[in-house]
Amino acid sequence: MAGRRNRKHNVFFGITARTLMTISAALLLLSYLAVYVNPAKAWYMTIIGLLYAPLLAVNSLLFVWALIRRSRAVMIPLVALLPSVFIAGKYFHLGREVPENPDGLKIISYNVGRFALNQSGDYSSWEECCDSLMAFLKSRDADIICLQEFYADNTAKMRKYLSSKMKGYHLSYYVHENSYSCTGNVTLSRFPALNKGKLDFEQSANLALYSDYNIGGKVFRVYNCHFQSYNISLSHLAQSMEDDYRKTVRETEEKMKRSIIRRPVQVDQVMDNIESCTEEAIVTGDFNDTPMSYTYYRLSRRRKDSFEEAGSWSGATFSRLRPFLRIDYVLFPKRYDALTHTVHHVGYSDHYPIETVLNIDK
Repeated sequence: MAGRRNRKHNVFFGITARTLMTISAALLLLSYLAVYVNPAKAWYMTIIGLLYAPLLAVNSLLFVWALIRRSRAVMIPLVALLPSVFIAGKYFHLGREVPENPDGLKIISYNVGRFALNQSGDYSSWEECCDSLMAFLKSRDADIICLQEFYADNTAKMRKYLSSKMKGYHLSYYVHENSYSCTGNVTLSRFPALNKGKLDFEQSANLALYSDYNIGGKVFRVYNCHFQSYNISLSHLAQSMEDDYRKTVRETEEKMKRSIIRRPVQVDQVMDNIESCTEEAIVTGDFNDTPMSYTYYRLSRRRKDSFEEAGSWSGATFSRLRPFLRIDYVLFPKRYDALTHTVHHVGYSDHYPIETVLNIDK
């Protein structure tokens, strides 16, 4: 009798395990396709792409578990994991040797989150957080600094503040201003811009700023991009779930769908500008999308990724869901080389700044 119960238990357990493996493997395989699907046609594919890193972890655990049990079902996660041999490097690299004081073009990209979400809790106001951040940026001695979601009371105050705190840097910016404040993108450079402009995104406060530079006889354009945000606060979401679960789920779904559909249109605007420009393009900023996305696929084609080239360990840049979300990038022409890529785990924002040194003398 006991033997029969055990056999039934084993059969049930085996079927359940294989079902879980099959579902996990199918979702991981679908996530590989997310980069090729325009979200305007199938917005939910972006969500599956967002889940690539946790799906990779789940399938890896199931593979190890099946291997230990010597189960023939080990082939299910194995088949799903094989393509990741070529993809996982977009998220994670084993430690690489970092050259000391590399000679090249140093670029920092950072979504500063309006100085409202400092993660350390060490700052009593956004002004104090901003002062500390400016000191950090100054200490990094970068050639070009691309900031997104920069916040100030007004443009006059912003110009005066940056002129005072970031002496030696030329300023390019575009901000949306109202009677209370201004928010937008700021590019600081040790070199004067030959030309600059901005790309406004329809029905959005997000934008892309571009500046042209001549450094050592090399002329190129730097794009400082902030693509459509989800505008979802995790703390507010948790509170709302308690108040009205169904309403919160419906509103969150609509927000995500709206953001996901808008991003490819914004990316197309940037790509049109890149293709009409005679200069080579370096594309930086907060894409609000992972490497397993249509956004990243479009912008990274015919360009290198500084993290893939020179990063170590996790490349995650969104602190709230570390180590799964890498959504900030520096992409550059293939004839350049990335010498270093560093994710600075500092708490001035819900993002982490990324810093890379490029060799453009090729």
